[in-house]
Amino acid sequence: MSFVRHPRGLGRRVSLLLSALPSSVLPALCSSASGACTLLNERGGPVTERNLSTSVEVDHISKLQTARSCSSQRAIRGEREFSALVVEEPAVQTHEESWASTEAAVVASPTTEDRNSSHSFATTSKTLISQLATRQHLPEEPMVSDMLVDTHGRRHNYLRISLTERCNLRCKYCMPAEGVELTAAPKLLAENEIMRIARLFVAEGVNKIRLTGGEPTVRSNIEDICAQLSCLPGLKHLAITTNGLVLARKLPRLQAAGVNQLNISLDTLVPAKFELLTRRKGHGKVLQAIETALELGYNPVKVNVVVMRNFNDDELIDFVEMTRFKPINVRFIEFMPFDGNVWSSKKLVSYIEMLSTLREKYPSLSRLRDHPSDTAKNFRVDGFEGTVSFITSMTNSFCGGCNRLRLMADGNFKVCLFGPAEVSLRDAIRSGVDDEGLKEIIGDAVKRKKAAHAGMFDLAKTQNRPMIHIGG
Repeated sequence: MSFVRHPRGLGRRVSLLLSALPSSVLPALCSSASGACTLLNERGGPVTERNLSTSVEVDHISKLQTARSCSSQRAIRGEREFSALVVEEPAVQTHEESWASTEAAVVASPTTEDRNSSHSFATTSKTLISQLATRQHLPEEPMVSDMLVDTHGRRHNYLRISLTERCNLRCKYCMPAEGVELTAAPKLLAENEIMRIARLFVAEGVNKIRLTGGEPTVRSNIEDICAQLSCLPGLKHLAITTNGLVLARKLPRLQAAGVNQLNISLDTLVPAKFELLTRRKGHGKVLQAIETALELGYNPVKVNVVVMRNFNDDELIDFVEMTRFKPINVRFIEFMPFDGNVWSSKKLVSYIEMLSTLREKYPSLSRLRDHPSDTAKNFRVDGFEGTVSFITSMTNSFCGGCNRLRLMADGNFKVCLFGPAEVSLRDAIRSGVDDEGLKEIIGDAVKRKKAAHAGMFDLAKTQNRPMIHIGG
């Protein structure tokens, strides 16, 4: 099995930076006892004064050109990876951009004044190298097999598995008023089939699995499934997205079974509006589930809020207040179109509009650094313990950094939430296809994944299953 990964470690970068420095500045850099030279060489070992000097004196010009070339390539790759995250606000410098600009500053030719004063250049460089030595490592691109890399270079290390189409609520944005036709039980994936598929994905590089539905907690054997999944070698994160209705009593067992991340859906803080939206009672039970999760140490507890105009857009500030004293991450989600949910652009409250509303109340609301594959744009109000995020699928898509794949309860495999294309892994398994055959089917589907989904008005006209079938 061949894995795909770029060498992006700190040692390699620092080695290139140091090799570009004039040899005259190295004694000044290494004479200090400040620890500025406690660095890594290109092979990951400690950099000493001796091998620093040697690495600079040998082929200095060639290495300088290499450093500049790497910086240019990183800038190009960074532009591609982060293009989907650009918004109309002061930009947050990405890891790639930060490194590229830092390297450019170091490898730039010194001025005449600098050449005449190695002490001046050494002083500046010493500060810079010291900062580089203590800088947090860049987030590494996921190590995945070729099966999970699409034709646009995206690496998929995150699998969402829908355990059931059944739900104990009837949310209007998830299903039509008349309900949906559920798949017959024999056509749903059995526990052993779920585990076979999950085991294959994890072996190929998936390190995060999220269980969804329907409502995943209504599946009677969810604890057993979680316990088996959490034992898969290489799986780091086992998450659940839930409406929270029965979570308070089930969560201790789920936590013991290995669930280490939680998303709880709560679209309103007003009980009457909750019943109007979900067509069921239970608002207090969801609030209790959030408190139980906090008591059990989940940090953060993520609260999903689908924002709809003239329904709950007047509650944005109330939700942000939940983050003042508690490690809650409130995630405002733009209303998305699916079959039967009567989507309309008039109901859509855009990310920019929500952000503007919140900044009037909280001027200190500031952008946090996002991971390249984050679906959310993350913020924090100064002094608040929790955070606020925006899922901007409609007005500012994040397709360029997508690392997610979906397995539906009926065994259909879906590479894009909004794409209608599906392939049945259930039928392949039940027809006797071995793991190598499954990998070929999955790999072919991943390779067909498009660069981006359609615009929101085209999505509204695209045939796609109800969200309860796809998995939230």
